[in-house]
Amino acid sequence: MSYFDVVVLGGGAAGLMCAITAGQRGRRVLVLEGSNRVGKKILMSGGGRCNFTNLHCKPENFISKNPRFCISALSRYTQWDFIEMVQRHGIAYHEKTAGQLFCNESSKQIVAMLLAECSAAKVEIQTSSVVDDISCNGHYQIDCEGGSYECESLVIATGGLSIPKMGASDFGYKLARQFDLNVLDTRAALVPFTFTGVLHELATRLSGVSTAANVATDSMSFAENILFTHRGLSGPAALQISSYWTPGEALTIDLFPGTAIADHLQKQKRQRPKSVLRTVLIDSLPRALVIELQALLWPQQAETPLAEIPDDSLRQIAGELSAWSVRPAGTEGYRTAEVTMGGIDTGELSSKTLEARRQKGLYCIGEVVDVTGHLGGFNFQWAWASGYAAGLVA
Repeated sequence: MSYFDVVVLGGGAAGLMCAITAGQRGRRVLVLEGSNRVGKKILMSGGGRCNFTNLHCKPENFISKNPRFCISALSRYTQWDFIEMVQRHGIAYHEKTAGQLFCNESSKQIVAMLLAECSAAKVEIQTSSVVDDISCNGHYQIDCEGGSYECESLVIATGGLSIPKMGASDFGYKLARQFDLNVLDTRAALVPFTFTGVLHELATRLSGVSTAANVATDSMSFAENILFTHRGLSGPAALQISSYWTPGEALTIDLFPGTAIADHLQKQKRQRPKSVLRTVLIDSLPRALVIELQALLWPQQAETPLAEIPDDSLRQIAGELSAWSVRPAGTEGYRTAEVTMGGIDTGELSSKTLEARRQKGLYCIGEVVDVTGHLGGFNFQWAWASGYAAGLVA
């Protein structure tokens, strides 16, 4: 039986940050990772360049049953704190859309940085460690295939259900329930939509076509790019709105965000009376998309010059273009979801320390907790911040 002050279950972003912070306090820390290497999600993120945080990180960028829960951790370990670590390790980075920060070279640099910090803090890491049983009798005992460990503080940093091919499982939720913590229903978030029928056929033909759009539910909207896929709809705007969408709900897509399209078409009617509608729209939208929309929305007027289209009809077409209603059949699910919504109820945890209120020495951090960020580096910032908060006290 080996003794540690802190055992962290999960070697992802939150788990490694917690281990580093606790190790820097002189705690003897062990990280148990079930897969064959740590930081797998970090490595694949951002197209291999890791969108490691966002310059504009605010509590409003997070979804939770308790929206205020994330404030304490996010205010004590900010995006600027993580950026300082990145700079200290000489990792070059750049800003992309709306404050998103990416490595210039590779996400491997972020993992290497975290491992270097772990080494400096004398953190021990064991990969391919499958946990068989965990019990608590004053101290926590963790039985693995390779041995048993005892610790004062146990940290659940096992992540959610997203991307099971990378080893995601419900282990963290089961463990929380074992210690009588309430676990909220989970679902895939930041995930592409799927279509059936006519919409599926349309999306398949448009697969690979991208355009700017505003995508909305009744409660929220996002103005970014959308991307048609052979299954349905993806791209940043679609992924963002998926976190707010409920099954059966329609999405409203504005293909001319920020443009009074009805006025624009009337102007084109005056200036280019002999042109057909698709010719005018191809100036602003991908040609393939215009052709599909023409067949779907105004097939009878496909070859009619603008001058001959009644104003009422033109306004109706403009309305369709600015409020195109599509009803997804569902989403691609955990297989491609970037994160998992729901999870361990924040009501069970201290917002300051992430320790379970009714189970001394048990901490829950990262994606396993009911805090889900928007697309753009926010979920990594929650991982760093929650890991740091627990690491300060575990």
